[in-house]
Amino acid sequence: MSHHTPVAKRRGNGRAAVGDAGRPPVAWALPGILFFAVFAIVPLTIAVYLSFCEWDGLNSPTLTGLDNWTRLFKDSEFGQAAWLSLLLTTISWVFQTPVALLLGVWAAGRRRSRAFLSAIFFIPLLLSTTAIAMLFHALLDPNFGVIRTIGPWIGVDPNVMGSSTGALLVVAFVGGWQFMPFHTLIYQGGARQIPEVLYQAASIDGAGMVRQFFHITLPQLRHTMTTSSVLMIVGSLTYFDTVLIMTKGGPGTDTTILPYLMYRTGFQTYDLGYAAAVATALVVVATSISLVMVRLSGFGSMRSTREGM
Repeated sequence: MSHHTPVAKRRGNGRAAVGDAGRPPVAWALPGILFFAVFAIVPLTIAVYLSFCEWDGLNSPTLTGLDNWTRLFKDSEFGQAAWLSLLLTTISWVFQTPVALLLGVWAAGRRRSRAFLSAIFFIPLLLSTTAIAMLFHALLDPNFGVIRTIGPWIGVDPNVMGSSTGALLVVAFVGGWQFMPFHTLIYQGGARQIPEVLYQAASIDGAGMVRQFFHITLPQLRHTMTTSSVLMIVGSLTYFDTVLIMTKGGPGTDTTILPYLMYRTGFQTYDLGYAAAVATALVVVATSISLVMVRLSGFGSMRSTREGM
């Protein structure tokens, strides 16, 4: 009996090894988990703690209970900043999604000319947000920028940054100009995963390009659209450097969105406890919107979109 026991154990271990094939051990995820914990979970925990404190950044934080949160819900400036953040997010999504979707589907073609033009289109991804904001700030300067010359030709007020609507639209445009190539790349990858046989069958049935797009491409890209939309919404809610460089929250407070309000409260008035409350509220809003989108879209189930394949 003792002679056959090791063999059985070896066979059992062999079966276990085969069963675990293709699934890496949990230890492989430890570096990522530690990185996320150190640079995300720990700072978030500290921010939540500071939201219940009074702190000027120099002395030790003093617990004040719910004072910051009570002030937050009564603060009209916070309400305006929250509304502007949601408005900017909506404008960004409406502006970026259709263009990125169409460009991504177009760029998914196999022609070399499309690959070359796509490479040029992706150049803004290589530039920093600060550099892009400074570039557009110079171009849109009503006194010395290009807008002073071409603005009257296209019916745009050279002082477009001086109006509340114009400034918000400019911020949305600049953010879209930089990040739209990223979402185009996402849609390009998703479009290339669609089986070609679906289009061949549709062509045989007499479906044109428009019908193929609405009946094949869009349904097959619904999970891709959810991924892009979540990233786009979270990114739009956290715009900061573009607003800081181009508008500084102005004119007046017409572009003072939540991240800029957090910065101004924390690093200009040194009310870091209240700034932490604003930051925590922003995290809650962004996370809630993302979870609702994932829930309503059915993205969490990750059902295959390749019906019949």
